[in-house]
Amino acid sequence: MTRSEFDDIRAHITAEARHTADLLEIANELLDDLEQARVREATMRSYYLSLLTAARATVAASNAGDPAPMTFLVHELARHGQLPANDSEALRILSDAKAAQALIPRVEDEPSARRPRPGSRARSCVGVSRTLPR
Repeated sequence: MTRSEFDDIRAHITAEARHTADLLEIANELLDDLEQARVREATMRSYYLSLLTAARATVAASNAGDPAPMTFLVHELARHGQLPANDSEALRILSDAKAAQALIPRVEDEPSARRPRPGSRARSCVGVSRTLPR
């Protein structure tokens, strides 16, 4: 749920007409959204843990002199359909990785510019992407 959707809900709740059924519907939607977010987070954590485990096993296999140390990582990437299909895709992936590595120092140098100060209200987007009951 976006910041503007939360703002829309707050505006609706504070409007003159506070109908119990409307508020109950909004509460149920918020709970559904929260549950979906938790499932997505758990899934992403699971994917991350699998990838981290495969990366660690790959390094350990390489250190142990295994003749095919990339097996673990290749298997994990293939499981999620993330292996490059051809040479041009491999070159694009390498280019993206180089660009990401170049951006990392910039992101790490400017953390305070992106985070609001404690107690200050962050700016939000204006727009309606969800209709609220009237």
